[in-house]
Amino acid sequence: MRRSAHLAFFLALVPATLLPSRVSAQKAPLLPEKDVAALAQELSGETAKRNLEGVVRFHRQRGSQGFHSAAELVAERARAYGLSDVAILAFPADGKIFYGTQRSRPAWDAEVGDLTEIGVCDKEKIENGKLEFNTKCEKFALPKVLKIASYEEQPIVLAEDSESSDVAADLVDVGDGTKDSDYAGKAVKGKIVLAGAQPGAIQDLAVGKFGAAGIISYAQNQKTAWWGEDENLIRWGHLETFSPNKTFGFMVSLKTARALRDRMSKGERVTLHAVVKAGQHPGNLEVVTATIPGADPKLKDEEIAFSCHLDHQRPGANDNASGCTAILEVARTLQKLIANGQLARPARTIRFIWPPEIEGTLTLLNAKPEFAKRIKAVVHMDMVGGGPATKSVFHVTRGPLSLPSFIHAVAWAFAQFVNEQSLQFASTGSAEFPLVATEGGKEPLLAQDAPYTMGSDHDVYQDSSFGIPAIYFNDWPDRYIHTNFDSAANIDPTKLKRAAFIGAASGYFLATLTAQDPRGYSALQPVLSDDRNQQTAASFHRYAQLDRAERESAMALNVRTLRQTYASASSFLPGTAAMEAEFGLLARTPDRTAGTIEAPALAGDALVKFARKATPRGPVTVFGYDFVNDHSGKVTRPKLLDYEGLWGAGEEYAYETLNFANGYRTGADIRDEVSAEYGPVPLELILEYLQTLEKIAVVERNK
Repeated sequence: MRRSAHLAFFLALVPATLLPSRVSAQKAPLLPEKDVAALAQELSGETAKRNLEGVVRFHRQRGSQGFHSAAELVAERARAYGLSDVAILAFPADGKIFYGTQRSRPAWDAEVGDLTEIGVCDKEKIENGKLEFNTKCEKFALPKVLKIASYEEQPIVLAEDSESSDVAADLVDVGDGTKDSDYAGKAVKGKIVLAGAQPGAIQDLAVGKFGAAGIISYAQNQKTAWWGEDENLIRWGHLETFSPNKTFGFMVSLKTARALRDRMSKGERVTLHAVVKAGQHPGNLEVVTATIPGADPKLKDEEIAFSCHLDHQRPGANDNASGCTAILEVARTLQKLIANGQLARPARTIRFIWPPEIEGTLTLLNAKPEFAKRIKAVVHMDMVGGGPATKSVFHVTRGPLSLPSFIHAVAWAFAQFVNEQSLQFASTGSAEFPLVATEGGKEPLLAQDAPYTMGSDHDVYQDSSFGIPAIYFNDWPDRYIHTNFDSAANIDPTKLKRAAFIGAASGYFLATLTAQDPRGYSALQPVLSDDRNQQTAASFHRYAQLDRAERESAMALNVRTLRQTYASASSFLPGTAAMEAEFGLLARTPDRTAGTIEAPALAGDALVKFARKATPRGPVTVFGYDFVNDHSGKVTRPKLLDYEGLWGAGEEYAYETLNFANGYRTGADIRDEVSAEYGPVPLELILEYLQTLEKIAVVERNK
């Protein structure tokens, strides 16, 4: 009976047509047209790209001199633009200090990283990694030194967390290098191995178990339609920060690796000389921050934050100099327009944050808990400038179902507006707000409305220990991500301008939205109603893949999400009776009961209510460190982490399983929630993961 009621209610929410109701709309949403015009006029894709060209000069590894130089550049620009409270916050990082679930990774710097091939004849010898030259030898097939990789020329060739070395050794091909059989019958000890996997994925096996002296990797980029297509790409490489098997790693292109493998397959001896001066050391994680102070005495301590991540390899243009310079351009534009009176000063403070990815945000929110208390919403930009060559698609990504929020409807409303305006301009040559940069392209934006995906700092904010809703703007795919070709030449100023506009408009609207301004609610109401219809239709199509019992359970849970999305606006508009009336039917919809997917009676931990503990704060799978693995004594890996669902993978299931553990949900409830979000998952996998989290004191049973 309950399921039938939910199904009827869900179907009633689907609009008469499944097409978005704003397809033909041209009027700017939410903000007065004069505000939209001011933002569109002032935002500059060229200024953003000029700042990007400054950032990409630096190899921006955590705690490094390169990162500090980039931080100084951003801080200097923020001061020049007139922002307030500009600071570079420094947090000690030594490999021992914990910030919530993040074990601080020591700073890492490099000065030298040279990899050369040397000609060797039978009168020369290598002992203990040192080459003794016989100067009379005339059998060199190669020049004495043939350069393969140089950190000075291309810092990306040296894997992060490499340690100082001076080694001459023969090269051995170990295939991918990820399993014992890759090393069978091969004399690896004291040699340098050539592998297809990332250095960090093989160092404990190659160096720790088989005694290799170092690693050369030709790991390919993230798999997209263009995977492995360009054999000249050099992929950014990483060693494991906390591995006891310290070593060095060099990254080479597929073209270079194929040539080396071909020669070795013919029985040719390949001897390399690796000279590395680099290593971890106690240092600081640095976070740049600045503000535009709010005007309302009662609300100025609340903040709308703009976030990105400043670290990455050189050049790292789209990932993520683009996001960092886009929010810098938002800061410049808002500050200027507010200072000259074209925009009213917002009630809430607007904060800008430039940290190292994930670990910097997690460090900031734990070390400075007042930041977490003040921030009501986040606009996070990670890769927002990819031009046509990158093949990128711009996404406006929603939050997880564990944290429903109206802010995603706000962002999507502005993105739809830019889609409409940019498509009209591309199609006809005329639009009121084309948002085209003089030096940029004229293609339509075609932004996509995307469900929650993981992989950047928005994961930290939306973790249940912080519960801060975040809008996530990101390009995907990008065929040059994490490679030497992620350069400023592939960044489109028009794309930067449009991303900055959507972010600036969204953040400014949220900063000005108060119960005292009736225009805020009157503008928000139709946007929320339209978004509800679109999301209901999208969910209906997605759930069509499920069987009847799963579909009806997922629909029931979706109703709860819609209700909470509307209710989330009350934190910005307290006491607004009209908001309650708007979602009256949603508010009267009954909650579902536990275990709606599986018919058999539930028992044991399926009926236990699990609650997240107050500490540690943050996701348990973070950057360069695995809290679960480290604290569980390396017990058998929870099966949930390797599960593949209809719409998500193990990492997403695990993230949301922890987020849903609020002390009111049973194990079966949590299984139902994540099944509605990512597709059906066996109850025993959820319970096993919750039991693992209980073992390491992240969750507890609600007594």
